[in-house]
Amino acid sequence: MPLKTEYEKVEPYTTKDGSIIRELMHPSVHGNSNQSLAEATVPPGGVTILHKHAVAEEIYHITEGSGIMTLGNEEFEVRVGDTVCIPPGTPHRIRNTGEKELKILCCCAPGYAHEDTELME
Repeated sequence: MPLKTEYEKVEPYTTKDGSIIRELMHPSVHGNSNQSLAEATVPPGGVTILHKHAVAEEIYHITEGSGIMTLGNEEFEVRVGDTVCIPPGTPHRIRNTGEKELKILCCCAPGYAHEDTELME
């Protein structure tokens, strides 16, 4: 299995939290072993569902747009260039407060799994 993907060939899908995801690299699809990398898109005015992951640690890196991140009991602004670490078991969501799409690179270790996503609302 080649360990390379091409953006245009990766089909987006909607995750349990309501974000639109392109799995750029995932162990169950591409053959890498320990983590996944995806691009999440949240439309203007959109918000993901508050959720947590029991096992996975996530890192969000904002590549386009701006929003409000909820991380545990904290809320703070995020914008292009910001990176947020989400420890396992921490409730989180992100709201797009801008007028264009909010795009986020999401790295999960171990790789993202619907089964590891617990919706909180």
